[in-house]
Amino acid sequence: MSEQTPQERLDGLRASIDNIDAALIHMLAERFRCTQEVGRLKAEHDMPPSDPAREARQIARLRSLAEAAHLDPEFAEKWFNFVVAEVIQHHTRIAGETE
Repeated sequence: MSEQTPQERLDGLRASIDNIDAALIHMLAERFRCTQEVGRLKAEHDMPPSDPAREARQIARLRSLAEAAHLDPEFAEKWFNFVVAEVIQHHTRIAGETE
C-alpha cells in the first residue's frame, strides 16, 4: 500500500472539513427552527425575548464543554453570543408580529 502524497492528504482533510461544515449548517438550521418555536411561545405568553439567567448558565456550560473538548472557551462563548443575538432578534420580530 502506497503512502498518500501531501496533496492527497490535504484533499482528504478538506473533504472532511466540507462534511463537518455541512453538518454544522444543518444543525444550526435545526437549532433556529427550535428557537423560532420558543419565540412564538414567548410571544403568545408575553414573555421577554431574552433570558439573561439562562444565557449565563449556557455560557458556563458551553465553556466547560469547550474545555473538555480542547476548544478555546473564549471562542465557544463568542459563538454562543453571536447565535443568541440572532435568536433575540428573531424573538423580538415574532413578538412584534403577534401584537
